[in-house]
Amino acid sequence: MALIECVPNISEGRRAAVVEMLAGEVRAVPGVRLLNHSADPSHNRSVFTLAGDRSGLKTAVLAMAWGAVRTIDMRTHQGAHPRVGAVDVVPFIPLGDTSMSDCVELAREVGRAIAERLKVPVYLYEEAAPREARRRLEDIRRGQFEGLAAKMLEADWAPDFGPPTPHPTAGATVVGARRALIAYNVNLATDNLGVAREIARAVRERSGGLKYVKALGLPLPHRGIVQVSMNLTDFTQTPIQTVFDRIVGEATKAGVEVLGSEIVGLIPEAALAATSPDALRLHEFSDNQILEHRLAEFSN
Repeated sequence: MALIECVPNISEGRRAAVVEMLAGEVRAVPGVRLLNHSADPSHNRSVFTLAGDRSGLKTAVLAMAWGAVRTIDMRTHQGAHPRVGAVDVVPFIPLGDTSMSDCVELAREVGRAIAERLKVPVYLYEEAAPREARRRLEDIRRGQFEGLAAKMLEADWAPDFGPPTPHPTAGATVVGARRALIAYNVNLATDNLGVAREIARAVRERSGGLKYVKALGLPLPHRGIVQVSMNLTDFTQTPIQTVFDRIVGEATKAGVEVLGSEIVGLIPEAALAATSPDALRLHEFSDNQILEHRLAEFSN
């Protein structure tokens, strides 16, 4: 069976019953395994990691999307993480011998189905994007849900599928195909958001920092601290330890202590080959967060 990974990000991280309902939708689909899921109340966001074949993943994602649209109202949603909709982003990632073109086809098929069945406008990104201006998720998210209606009036920002205006409560959804990345956060012993944003600016590629690093400074009000929240898009070129060490250096210059770091979802085993959870000061990390360990259970 050709396996594909899928990592839906849902704009709900505070209502445990809703998060568990969405996890249950995945568990109910034969041939699809829920490898990991976590929720963050400050981000007000949940991240699910699934694996399965094309048919099963389509069924699971559509069931999750239906559940999210029924239960999440973006008009009252508040959270630190950028978002454009209840089902914010749904990337498909090839595993093993699966081709990227298979994931692109699946992304377009799922995106069209979400638009047709749920009347939610859909944007395609990364490898599934129909044009270069749509590749970067951060460009699609710019303006967030609150600015979506005005943005969609611009000719350049008509959705790839679905209605020309946002869904009144669910906003829009971004669906795509991409390579594996590491969602990685570093927590700082301060509530000064300006410090986190300056460090994020220093490390992210787009601001002249480290290649293959996307970074934002975000508040964590439920913990009284701030965070540098990152996507590491090619750990073979910019190792995770390099990123952590750079942030420690920038924090030291700012007179701020690094409390530790965390992996959101799963991490490829190779990304830890030249480092260790202790060296990264990883918070509550376990072997169950190593992608290959979870995939090994898939056939069991």
